[in-house]
Amino acid sequence: MTIKAIRMFDGGFMNQAFAFGGEEGKEAFDEQIIYRSSLQNFLIDTGKEVILVDTGFQTGAPVPPKRLGAPLYMGEKVADYIDAFEALGYKPEQVTKILVTHKHPDHTGALQYFPNAKIYIAPEDADALKLSGDNIIRVQYKDGAYHNFPHAEKITDKIWFIEAKGHTYGNSIIIAEDEGLYYMFHGDITYTDAALKANKLSIVFEDIKAARETMDNVREFIKNNPTVYLSTHCPEGYENLEMKRIMKL
Repeated sequence: MTIKAIRMFDGGFMNQAFAFGGEEGKEAFDEQIIYRSSLQNFLIDTGKEVILVDTGFQTGAPVPPKRLGAPLYMGEKVADYIDAFEALGYKPEQVTKILVTHKHPDHTGALQYFPNAKIYIAPEDADALKLSGDNIIRVQYKDGAYHNFPHAEKITDKIWFIEAKGHTYGNSIIIAEDEGLYYMFHGDITYTDAALKANKLSIVFEDIKAARETMDNVREFIKNNPTVYLSTHCPEGYENLEMKRIMKL
């Protein structure tokens, strides 16, 4: 199994109030404390299949400009999603599956570019996006528990799709097992790894109670299993992958 980062933006920032303020409120944190930000999604090459975890913005989509005092700035564009994907040496026709962590456009905007892919997504977020067609697979978590996560579905050998509600009503996590490590593609459970270590939720959620339950489950899993935490919105996402760095809480 080979896992690669599809990098779209880098050199950005987010403030602590945005990244930590979901439960206590933004006022409890310092807007002048800044964390690095970026944008990347991921590709899993199993040797038999090419599987994407999320897709970035649609090519040419407008993105928020750099603004002084903004709570989140993803950074300067490295490449459009499809260009970054192809730069890794793959063609869109090779992708067999896309595993969507949640509905937001920085995770789903480029779904349209992969003509042969089955798109796996939680029913709530599929409905929110009004997705339809034979290629849309509404995941039912039919395989029961995965470690301490109550609801999961095995997508293929060593790759699991896990219910992780909160950030959105249909939010999900993907875990790939390889050579004794657990690679956790978590979407936006946190926006910066510092929030995971501090046990803080961001201000972006649809169900705060579910988001807290998910965070607790994620932290418990990481404490009990050697996990490479693959974030979407901070450079630690691709750095952790490059170094196979195990998350320590």
